[in-house]
Amino acid sequence: MDNSKAKMYGWSVVAASWLAVFCLFGYRATFAILKGPMSADLGWTQAQVTLGYSMMMVFYAITAFFAGMILDKWGTKPVYAIASIFGALGFWLTSMVHSHLAYLFTFGLIAGVATGMLWVTSTVSVRKWYVGKSYATMWGIAFAGAPMAQLVLAFVTKGALEDGGPDAWRSAMVILAIIMFVALVLAVLLAKKSPENYGMKAFGELPATAGSNAISEYNWGTKEAFSIYPIWAAIITFLAAMMGEFLIWTQVVSYWTADLGWDRGEAVNTYAMIGLIGIFSMPILGVVADKVVQKVGHEAKGRKIMLIIGPLTGVLACIFLLASSASITWAYVACFIFAIYWAIVPGGVVGYTGAIYGRKTLGKIWGLATLIVMGIGPFMGSFIGGLLKDISGSYTYSIYYALGSFVLAMVLASTLPLVAKHK
Repeated sequence: MDNSKAKMYGWSVVAASWLAVFCLFGYRATFAILKGPMSADLGWTQAQVTLGYSMMMVFYAITAFFAGMILDKWGTKPVYAIASIFGALGFWLTSMVHSHLAYLFTFGLIAGVATGMLWVTSTVSVRKWYVGKSYATMWGIAFAGAPMAQLVLAFVTKGALEDGGPDAWRSAMVILAIIMFVALVLAVLLAKKSPENYGMKAFGELPATAGSNAISEYNWGTKEAFSIYPIWAAIITFLAAMMGEFLIWTQVVSYWTADLGWDRGEAVNTYAMIGLIGIFSMPILGVVADKVVQKVGHEAKGRKIMLIIGPLTGVLACIFLLASSASITWAYVACFIFAIYWAIVPGGVVGYTGAIYGRKTLGKIWGLATLIVMGIGPFMGSFIGGLLKDISGSYTYSIYYALGSFVLAMVLASTLPLVAKHK
C-alpha cells in the first residue's frame, strides 16, 4: 500500500474512533443532565436513578471483555455494528419506561452492552495503528469526540428539556437514540482492521533502546499477561481514577444546583465548559504526552510520567470545585483543570499498557482490564456519590471522596513498572 493511502486508512480509523467515543460519552454527558428531571417525573430517589447508570457500567465492563476478543479476531466493524443497534435501543426504550425494573433493563443492560462495545474498540484500534511518538497525538484527536459530545449533546438535551413538560426527558432520549444510530453506522463504514491486514506497519515506532520492550509483539496469553504486576498496576491506577472521575461526571450538576442553589441552565452551561475546553486540550495534551515520550526515549516511562500528572490535576480540580461555593470563577477553573485531567488519564493508561504488552493481543488484555476497572470504579464512584447525598443531604462529601480517589491514583501510578518479562 502506498504511503498516502496508508495515511488515509489511519485517519479513517481515528475518525471512526472519534464517532465511537462521541456516542460513548454521549451517554455519560447527558445522564448528569437527565437524572434530575427523571427523578422528579418518576418519583425516584437519586440513588435509584443513579443505580441505572451504575448497572450500565457493570454491563459495559462485561461487554468490553468480549468486545476486545472480537476486535483481535475480526476487527472493529462488527463491534461498531452491534453497538449501533444497542446504542439506539438503550435511549429509545428508556424513553418509554415507567417502572424501575424496566429502567434497569433498558438503561442498565442494553445501554451497557452498547457502551461496552465502544471504549475498548476505539482505544485499541487507534493503538494498533499508532504507537510510540504518534499514539497520544492521534488518540487525543479521536478522544476529542468525548468533549464534543459533552458540549453538543448537553445543549441538545437542555433544549429538549426546556421545550417540554415534566416528561420532556423522554423526548430528549428519542433524539439521542437517533444521533447514536447515525453516528455509529458512519463508524462502521469508516472502521479498518489492523495495519498488518493491509501489508503495513503501525505509525510512530521509536528506535529500540536499552531497557525498552523490544519484543513488544510477543503473543501474550491472557493468563500470562495477568500473572505479572504491570497490568495490575495499570488496572488499580485506572480504577482509582475512575472512581473519582465518574463521581464528578454524575454528580457535579446536582452539586451546583442542589448544594449551591444555581439555576439548572447556569449549571449545564458551566458543565458544558469541560467539553468545550476538552475539544482543544485533548489533541494538545496528546502532543505533549508524545513529546514527553520522545524526550525520555522510552514509551512506557513517558506514559508513566503522564499518568502521575493526570490524577494530580484531578486533585486540583476537586479543590477548585469545592471553592466554587464562594465564587463561580472557581467552578470555571475546576472545569478547565478537569478537561486537562480528562485528556491525560483514560488514553494514557491504554498507551502505557500497549507500550508494555504490544499491539498484537492488546484487545483481549485491555478488554479484561476494562472488565475489572469499569465493573468496579464507575459503579462505586457514581453510586457512592448518590448514596452520600441521600445520607448527608449534601453533595460536598462526594467531592471529598473523589479527591481522595485521585490522590490514591497518583500514588499507584508511581508504582507502574517500565517493562514486562514473559516466560
